[in-house]
Amino acid sequence: MLTAMTIRYVGDIEASRRFYAALGLALDEAASFSVWAQFAADAGAVGLHAAAASKGRVPGTAELALATDESLETVAARLAGLGIPCELQDEDFGRSLRVVDPDGVTVQLQAIDYDLARGNAS
Repeated sequence: MLTAMTIRYVGDIEASRRFYAALGLALDEAASFSVWAQFAADAGAVGLHAAAASKGRVPGTAELALATDESLETVAARLAGLGIPCELQDEDFGRSLRVVDPDGVTVQLQAIDYDLARGNAS
């Protein structure tokens, strides 16, 4: 079995630990240490997106995106309660919540409606 892992290089490990835990990822204490925090998700994936259909993304760039079945409104409320601003957006594939991590990198949480996405890709 292979596990896909995105590595984010961060300026403040503790602030980033709190931030990613607030997004709903589970810190794996046994695999973490002072300069490394490893988080578990239910599943990992790599997504390929046609840049021409991405509303301004440049070929070769990457984003950290987490697909979730948790209500985005619930996530937004949790983040707001922790003082973390976020923005809900309607997308061609469903909805997303965008939030900026402690290093200024945008993270996207996605509620994907595959039927909607397939219909918009036609």
